[in-house]
Amino acid sequence: MSECLRQPGPSRPLQRLMALPATQPFTAMQAVKTVLRPLLAGGLCWLALGTAQAGLFDDDEARKAIADVRARVAAMEEQSRLRGTEAGSQNAQLAEQLAALRRSLLDLNNQLEAMRGELAKLRGSDEQLQRDVADLQKRQRDTAQAFDDRLRRTEPAKVALDGREFTAEPEEKRAYDDAFATIRSGDFDKAVSQLTAFQKRYPGSGYTDAVRFWLGNAQYGRREYKDAIATFRSFVNAAPDHPRAPEAMLAIANSQAETRDPRGARKTIDDLMKAYPKSEAAQAGRERLASIR
Repeated sequence: MSECLRQPGPSRPLQRLMALPATQPFTAMQAVKTVLRPLLAGGLCWLALGTAQAGLFDDDEARKAIADVRARVAAMEEQSRLRGTEAGSQNAQLAEQLAALRRSLLDLNNQLEAMRGELAKLRGSDEQLQRDVADLQKRQRDTAQAFDDRLRRTEPAKVALDGREFTAEPEEKRAYDDAFATIRSGDFDKAVSQLTAFQKRYPGSGYTDAVRFWLGNAQYGRREYKDAIATFRSFVNAAPDHPRAPEAMLAIANSQAETRDPRGARKTIDDLMKAYPKSEAAQAGRERLASIR
């Protein structure tokens, strides 16, 4: 390269050619050698120098490109690192949020279990309260029933018997009901005792007519026919319009027949058919006449 720089420029061979003396003859070949050789050498040097300069220029551009690529790679690596750091930070935040969410879920689950426990307690309390209320209501009903029972035992009650209505004391009604139950059981001895005691204890009772009628039946059941006749006559005389009066007259006729008083029995049946001609007892007495001798 230094030799090329020392080569004369393209103008120097011409100057040399013009500087030759006019008296010095030279041939064309000499002229060519004199002029073209330096030109050729200089051209080659200059061409080499241009090529070297172009190579130097290409190396600088490559270095710049490589530096630019390295800078870009470094920037991308930095961005990647920053993104990795940011991603790591976000992952850490997400992990922390997930842990917080898990703790919240655990707290909610604990609260739910606590609420379930409280609900179970409330249900148990409600069931106990319902039982207490049911017991209280039962006691109230029992108390009210007991009060009503005591009230019924102390207050007169309205009674409907044999088509008639009247009031009776609770004990009075109970005594009659007991005696009537004894009649139906067939225990005539006890019935006579109960009905006789009733007449003495409640002489003005609304049960008096019924007591006389059933007392006569109890006496007839004991075959105390004379007592039965007297009791039935007392009943019919005291209450001739009583619905059981026809039955009482037929019972008198039957009692007379049992005491071997056929005449009295037939007369009683005649009186029955005259007094109560449409009654069932009158029809039964008409049929009974054939058997009375």
